[in-house]
Order: sequence, then C-alpha cells, then structure tokens
Amino acid sequence: MISLDHVSRSFAIGGQQVYALRGISLDIAAGDYVSVMGPSGSGKSTLLNLIGLLDRPSSGIYRLDGRDVTGLDDAEQAKVRSEKIGFVFQSFHLVPRLTAAMNIELPLILAGMPCDDRKARVEELLRDYGLSDRADHRPDQLSGGQRQRVAIARATSMHPAVLLADEPTGNLDQTTGREVINLLEKLTQQNVALILVTHDPTIGSRAKRQLHMLDGQITG
Repeated sequence: MISLDHVSRSFAIGGQQVYALRGISLDIAAGDYVSVMGPSGSGKSTLLNLIGLLDRPSSGIYRLDGRDVTGLDDAEQAKVRSEKIGFVFQSFHLVPRLTAAMNIELPLILAGMPCDDRKARVEELLRDYGLSDRADHRPDQLSGGQRQRVAIARATSMHPAVLLADEPTGNLDQTTGREVINLLEKLTQQNVALILVTHDPTIGSRAKRQLHMLDGQITG
C-alpha cells in the first residue's frame, strides 16, 4: 500500500540544509494500524505530510498502491489525495459556516459525485457516526467529540485506502478521546491503513505497530 524508499526531506535555512527526514524506508500494508511517536521536531508531521501528498521528498521514492507518486504534478497529487487519502486533525478543520452534513458532503462535491448519491452517502455517514440529529448544526453548535466525528465522517466519505490522523484526541477530554480512537480503529477492519501521530504513549501503544522518531529518523 505505502512504500517509502530512502526518503529524505530537507529545507534551506540561513544558507544551510536542515533535514526534517533522513533516509526513511517504510512499508505499510492495507489495514495496518501504525502509531508514530517522538518529541516535537522529530519529523512526525513531516512524515505524515509526505505520505498525505501535502509535501514532496527532497530525495527518495514514495509509492502508493504500487504507483510512484514522487514526481506527480500538483493536479495529479490532488487527484490521488482525493481518491485514496483521508485526513483527521487535532483542530478538526471544519468549515465554520457549514452544517455538519454540508461539511461531510464537501469532498463529495469536489469529487463530482451526483447529487442523489452524495445525499445518500452523507445520510449513511451521519447515521454511522451517531450524528443524524446534528446534521443541521454548525461546528460551533457541536461538542468537541461531535466535531471530531464530523471530521472523521468527512475524511472517510470517499472510502480512502489510507487515513492519516494527526493528534486526533489533542483537543478532547480523556473519555471522548477514547471514543474517537475506537472509531478510528474500527476503520482498519475495513482494510483502511491507519497512521496516527500522537504524543500520548497510552494511545500510541494501542497500535499494532509503533514507530518512534528522533531527529528525522525512525529509531524503533
């Protein structure tokens, strides 16, 4: 599913090359559940951004579902992202003026899905995530847990092969955080590869595989 071959990411700062990732080689299969842990600045978010095609490696090769996506142009990367990758963030990133249903529907509109199919898919997701009675509520009318469930519903609306979660429980209380993690973990039963960045070792230890990063490298 995901194959990184000696991938590095560097930035020119003050005339010097600073490495955020150093020669990362990594394989993740469909349905894998992987946590990525490490101190701030260790390269976790850079790794997630590269896998999510939000950034490009300075060197190395990235293959997604057997396809070399390293050199795709912006439009091609956006298409692959739309079809294969879902994102869940700590800050939810919902559109404030849109209702829960409209936030979930947004990627389906961008993908050009017919209206009737969109409405049916949104209703299905609202039901699956226990949000049917919150369909017409805007984000500021929802609790933190409800907002994150909307974000997960939106992220899975296109049936992604890969779900990237960056500190998805960071703005939630412990009980709500566990509920959100349980929802994410269930997706791996549908053969979705879940890659979760967290500072919380309790959450990280739940993953089938734990990656520890330091100074842009995987140390364990």
